[in-house]
Amino acid sequence: MKKICALAVATLAAVAGPALAQQTIKFAHVYEANTLYNEAALWIADEIEARSDGAYEVDVFPSSQLGNEETITEGLQIGSIQMAYTGPTFLGQFHKPMAISEAPFIWKDYDHWKTYKDSDIFADVSQGYMDKTGNKVTSILYFGSRQTSSKERIDTPEDMKGMKIRVANAPLWKIYPTAVGANPTPISFAEVYLALQQGVVEGQENPITIIESNKFYEVQNFVAKTSHITSSVVSVIGGPLWSKLSEEDRALFTEVTKEASALFSDKVHAREEELFDKFKAGDDVEIVEVDRAPFAELVIPAVKAEWGEELVNSVTALAD
Repeated sequence: MKKICALAVATLAAVAGPALAQQTIKFAHVYEANTLYNEAALWIADEIEARSDGAYEVDVFPSSQLGNEETITEGLQIGSIQMAYTGPTFLGQFHKPMAISEAPFIWKDYDHWKTYKDSDIFADVSQGYMDKTGNKVTSILYFGSRQTSSKERIDTPEDMKGMKIRVANAPLWKIYPTAVGANPTPISFAEVYLALQQGVVEGQENPITIIESNKFYEVQNFVAKTSHITSSVVSVIGGPLWSKLSEEDRALFTEVTKEASALFSDKVHAREEELFDKFKAGDDVEIVEVDRAPFAELVIPAVKAEWGEELVNSVTALAD
C-alpha cells in the first residue's frame, strides 16, 4: 500500500510539475490592437503556449501599454519585459547596421526585402546588435513600403523642392526629403492629420495602410508611389530570458517568430495591393506611378555615407 501511495504521489508530482513551472512572458509593442502586427504577436503567443505544452504563457501588451520603444527596450534589458516588437531604426541607436533595412531606396521590391529577411546579412547585423545589448533578434516582419502623399502632384524629385513634408523626429527619416530638396518637418504622428488639413505641411510619407487607416487621403490629393523606405518590425527576446532558455526552447521561439514573419508579412503586402487597387478605382486620392530611379540617384549617396558603401552594396546586391 505504501508503494502504491508513493507511486501515486510521484505521478501527481510529475503531472503537476509543468503547471507549477509555467513561466509568464510579457510581449510588448507600440502598435495598435487592431493592426496585423498585433495579430501577429497574438499568433506568436498562442503558438508558443501550444508548442511548449503550456510551459510558457505569453501575454501581449499592444498600444504602448508598457511604454514607448525606449521604455520597452529598457524592460528587455532588466527582464521586466521578455519579448517585444520594435523598429530597426530604434535598435540602430545601439548598433547602426541594424537600421540598414530602413535605409531609403535600397529595396527593389517586396521580394528583394524577403530575400534580406532570410539572409546572412540580416543574421550578421542582428548578431552585432546582440553583442552590444544581450538581446536576441529572432525575425523581421514587413511593416510596409512608405509612399509620399501631397497636396500637389509629384512626378519627379524637382516637384518636391522646397516642399514642407512631415517626417518623424529622427535623422533617418530626413535623408530622403533632404536629398531631393524638400523641407523635412518633424511633427508628432498624432498631429499629422491636422497639420495637413491646416497647411502646416504640404505632404507626409507613410505606408498606404497608414494613409488609409488614418484618413490622410481626406486632406491630400495625391499619393506618389515612391516606395522610398521599406519599413519593418523586428521581434526581440530580452537577454535575461534568452540566457535562461534551453537550446530546444530557443529553437522554438525562433521558429515561431519566423513563421509569423513569413505569414503576416505576406498579409501586410497583400493589404497594400488591395488598398492601391481601391484608391485607383475611386476618387479619394490619385495614385501617381513615378520613376523611382531619379529619386534614388539623389538619395543613395547619402545612404552610403550613413551606413558605408560595403553594407549598402551587399544589401542591394541581394536583388540580383
